[in-house]
Amino acid sequence: MKPAHSNLHEDLICTDNGHKPQNMHKWGPGVRDIHALHYVIRGKGCFESNNVTYTLLEGESFILFPGTEVYYYPDPKDPWEYIWIDFKGDEALRLLSMTNFTHHNPVAPVLPENLEPLFHIIEAANKKPFEKERSNARLRLLLSYYMEYYPREDTVSKTDYVLSAKEYIENNYWKAALTVSDIVDFVKIERTYLFRLFKEATGMSLLNYLTSYRIRRACILLRSSELSIKSVSCSVGYPDQLYFSKVFKKATSYSPSDYKKQYFTK
Repeated sequence: MKPAHSNLHEDLICTDNGHKPQNMHKWGPGVRDIHALHYVIRGKGCFESNNVTYTLLEGESFILFPGTEVYYYPDPKDPWEYIWIDFKGDEALRLLSMTNFTHHNPVAPVLPENLEPLFHIIEAANKKPFEKERSNARLRLLLSYYMEYYPREDTVSKTDYVLSAKEYIENNYWKAALTVSDIVDFVKIERTYLFRLFKEATGMSLLNYLTSYRIRRACILLRSSELSIKSVSCSVGYPDQLYFSKVFKKATSYSPSDYKKQYFTK
């Protein structure tokens, strides 16, 4: 199981944000070392990137990628008003990779959701840890709308289906009522297709993976906690302690109590 990232806030950092009223402000040509996502509230403007000029209207968005030379400026007759958010981090790259924004496609059309309020609730100019985390969470929420309404066409792959199934198991293994059908319903693809993809990727069936994961979690608890065998059994999705002991011994060649005696460390 992938450990929790101890510095998650460093992977998605809101560095600045703001609002530009209708005027003749322009920027560039130049490069930035962060991502800068802009949303047009009203008016018109132009954005130049990779030798392409885009004309943007109300409700459309454009993004600056780090190291890419850009130039943007208002329409002289109907200058735009826009809001923006600057951000960086590895997590930002991952989230953007699930949108249709690319270096060669830096503009998004009007989306079904009005995103202006989401830009306004992000406040980068803060110092307290909880304020930074709150801004980063709001930024993640904003990007999730682009992921939903402006997704990368190849976002969902065979690997994603398998990862989705594994994550669902790892988040719900403790539920005694968890079934293979629950996993299939969550992933939302045809049952036999998921079975085949999962077996190809892991060498195991969904049911065997679920059992294996439960036993791995049980081993961790038996090695590192003073929980009773009954409590460990319940904690990993087996309310019947006798059945748990049978499954555990088949998987490890130890009974739960023998395993605990052999490997428990305070």
